[in-house]
Amino acid sequence: MPDQSLPPLPNANRTVFFVSDGTGITAEAFGHSVITQFDMKFKQVRLPFIDTLDKAEDAVRRINEAFDLTGNRPIVFSTLVKPELAHVIFRSKGLHMDLIQTFVAPLEEELGVKSTHTVGRSHNIADTEEYKNRIEAINFSLAHDDGQSNKNLEMADVILVGVSRSGKTPTTLYLAMQYGIKAANYPLIPDDFERGKLPSALPQFKGKIFGLSIAPERLSEIRNERRPGSKYASLENCRYEVNEAEAMMKREGIRWLSSTAKSIEEIATTILQEVKPDSRL
Repeated sequence: MPDQSLPPLPNANRTVFFVSDGTGITAEAFGHSVITQFDMKFKQVRLPFIDTLDKAEDAVRRINEAFDLTGNRPIVFSTLVKPELAHVIFRSKGLHMDLIQTFVAPLEEELGVKSTHTVGRSHNIADTEEYKNRIEAINFSLAHDDGQSNKNLEMADVILVGVSRSGKTPTTLYLAMQYGIKAANYPLIPDDFERGKLPSALPQFKGKIFGLSIAPERLSEIRNERRPGSKYASLENCRYEVNEAEAMMKREGIRWLSSTAKSIEEIATTILQEVKPDSRL
């Protein structure tokens, strides 16, 4: 058994647990944003649906095993609502970050109201209008992926354009799932460049259009994973398509960004700021 009195090894790998009575997405998202501030490697473990004492005890066992194996305290980000479950986790050999108590207790004092301590309340949205909007947005984005359909484009909140494999599809689905945004996407292809015009269905919706570009070298890498050695994936062709697409977007006055070094979250946030789809909802 490691000596608990020894100081932690400064550059050692650390284990991070995300413990939740629900999916663990909230704990993981918050915890990840914190640990990325440190230039270290972290082994990340999500422990979702910890909603009974037995499951809490099992979580403690896993946290303690990580400590016994490494000699360093695991870091535990928790969003357990029930105090009795949180108390069990707090007995583990981890450094505890209780996100619920950190924020709920001060709010109870400020508001003069006790919280409900209801497990899964933040995800209990199956019958809400917001949830239905997200499902509709996902269906819309799938139906209008890669220029499959021109129908009902007036219902789109955002229309993404860009060369093939520049990140349009994952961005539209992220916007739909996270924000209920109805997003269509259209590839810009050599035929469009020869005509020097956007696809014919799009000009009337120019206020909704946002463009994605990408570094030709990165585009070539991505395309080679799909069609190795093809003209489609060649660096020369990628340079041609990217240059033509960017020239068209500039000529048409379309706002755009390069997806090369940006996450889906960053791209989506920029689109929401620039296109402001809320004004159309």
